[in-house]
Amino acid sequence: MLPDRKEAESFLRESEEIHPGPWADHCRTAAECAEKIARNCSGLDPEKAYIIGLLHDIGRRIETGTHFKHIVDGYECMMEYGYDEVARVCMTHSFQIKNIESYIGKIDVPEEKSEMVRTFLNHIELDDYDLLIQLCDAIALPEGPVSMEKRLRDIEERYGSYPEDKRQRCYELKAYFEEKMGRSLYDVIGIDEITLP
Repeated sequence: MLPDRKEAESFLRESEEIHPGPWADHCRTAAECAEKIARNCSGLDPEKAYIIGLLHDIGRRIETGTHFKHIVDGYECMMEYGYDEVARVCMTHSFQIKNIESYIGKIDVPEEKSEMVRTFLNHIELDDYDLLIQLCDAIALPEGPVSMEKRLRDIEERYGSYPEDKRQRCYELKAYFEEKMGRSLYDVIGIDEITLP
């Protein structure tokens, strides 16, 4: 189940008022990219793509400055509202490599919560919506869409490193969606490739 577009936008605005920060504009950028990509992919619903992109980091509503905790907070918050399709993406968006050891940042939750995430990841197959938001998370800055190189460099500067296997997976996701679209990712999201990175 999903909120509709207006409900999702209202929920994000309310959440941003609770805990202001660049995270909300990052979500808006991811949502806009997800919608554009989905419009160019057979079998993907652009409206759903926009909504789950908009709310993928909604755990920041609960507490800002968290690392792994925002995944758990987002999942639990969305499940409380009955939005299980959003909750799923709150859980999967940080795991291009599908295990919690691949997480960049602190595991700032009790062991039982990290075990909950581990169990969740072990029991699902990532679908194209999961992969789409993982991709959009890797090209979205608060100011707008950027090249993957620039976004991953931004993460690396903030966290000190970006694992090579995770980096490679991001590029695989880019190639996967470019093949589905039959177009350049940067063309679809409106980045001038001449000015990259």
